[in-house]
Amino acid sequence: MIEPKLEVPAELRDLAEKTIDQAERAFGMFFDAATKSMTSVPGTGTEVSKQALAFTEQNMKAAFEHARKLVHATDLQEAMRIQSEFLRSQFTNAGDHMRQMTGNFMQPGKGKS
Repeated sequence: MIEPKLEVPAELRDLAEKTIDQAERAFGMFFDAATKSMTSVPGTGTEVSKQALAFTEQNMKAAFEHARKLVHATDLQEAMRIQSEFLRSQFTNAGDHMRQMTGNFMQPGKGKS
């Protein structure tokens, strides 16, 4: 069975790319502001908050990159492959982030017995 090609006009792909770029810039400004506000308010949870924000930023960057790849998919099979790769990498990253976060929570208690 032959997969039909995705007939998406170049203008629509260009518009999608520009929209992704604009959204990415807006999130970048948000993350910059959030990072600056965290450093100006020291507290016990600041490091955990910084790490959570960094993980969120990584996830958003991956999502934008994923969207860019999808915009250029030429058939349904390629779109499904791109989606599958993205989900697999996100699950792996989520596990890595959880291990790092729980490791950070466990470290302060190691010396206290």
